[in-house]
Amino acid sequence: MLSFLPPTPNDIQDILKQKIKNRRKELKITQNELSLRSDVSLGSIKRFESSGQISLESLLKIAFVLDCLEDFKSICTKKDILPNSIEELLW
Repeated sequence: MLSFLPPTPNDIQDILKQKIKNRRKELKITQNELSLRSDVSLGSIKRFESSGQISLESLLKIAFVLDCLEDFKSICTKKDILPNSIEELLW
């Protein structure tokens, strides 16, 4: 039987760093240019794109430059609660 485990914090970190890196490349922005525009050190950007480690403030500054800051507003929004079993679904 397959088990569908929720993603771990490390999984989300890896996904996020890849999405941010892809977005930067789509916009044809170099790491150095992103650093200058966002006021985040080049070292922090390089570290984030390789390891996923970054401060929240720096991540939000980068997201602002990459025009995806609005995406962070949906974090921790209330979700529809899914039933735990078929029985709960039927009731």
